[in-house]
Amino acid sequence: MKVAVLGTGLMGYPIAEKLVRDNIDVTAWNRTASKAQPLEEFGANIANSPKEAVESADVCILVLADASAIEKVLFTGESIDFTDRTIIQMGTIAPEESREFHEKVLARDGDYFEAPVLGNKHHAKQGELQIMIGGSEDQMDNWKTLLKSLGMIFYVGSIGSAAALKLALNHLIASLTASFSLSLELVRRNGVTVETFMDVLRDSALYSKQFDKKLSNMLEGDYSDPNFPTRHMLKDVDLTINAAESNHLETAAVEGVRKIIQNAIEKGFDSTDYSSLFEGIKLDA
Repeated sequence: MKVAVLGTGLMGYPIAEKLVRDNIDVTAWNRTASKAQPLEEFGANIANSPKEAVESADVCILVLADASAIEKVLFTGESIDFTDRTIIQMGTIAPEESREFHEKVLARDGDYFEAPVLGNKHHAKQGELQIMIGGSEDQMDNWKTLLKSLGMIFYVGSIGSAAALKLALNHLIASLTASFSLSLELVRRNGVTVETFMDVLRDSALYSKQFDKKLSNMLEGDYSDPNFPTRHMLKDVDLTINAAESNHLETAAVEGVRKIIQNAIEKGFDSTDYSSLFEGIKLDA
């Protein structure tokens, strides 16, 4: 099996590294070549172009920033031969975008399905991602060995369904973080100790492990070494709003979360960890 990984950023790099460590033949490509180059030390091949990467492999894993990047990498510039090759889309894009890419790849005699993931770079490196499959069960079965190298597989349904599930989950991440940020700062400004707040919260049905994971970042104001940058969260929330509107759903709540994310970005936290939403809550600082 020969695998190409396109996009070696925050998630793509550890995914490629994990596959190489599992003795899988990997060719990696990244727009900024220096981000892919260290993978050569682990045994990966480094491609000079998307065309070279895709055409060197049986299957290509996409870990690109958004649909615009996918369009540019796969369908703009040099014509790529997709014949008898499978494209597995692992990034976060809209359901309709995924369905469009499916049609484009099929039109070029290739195969395509979506497999967005839940987890961070540490989960990717350890092969502990949650992988959601949108496509046919046959496609999942054909690539089960490869996918299981990266984590646990969940079959969701047809193309677009896993993309929708990924948006729903990322919406929860954003909403929980925004809600916890407001609650945390509200009690602090009214003389309630953080210890008392957390003791009550942890012993209630309201508690999420995510709160404790991000608590120290918020209290220390340290949002470096991001698992998920704030600007990416904004992109995903925008996708969620668009998807909700197309499904005739009320978006008032998520639009409020979007405002908090935008506040944090305007304060300079665009490339930091999304726990910087805590800064977006504070209108006086």
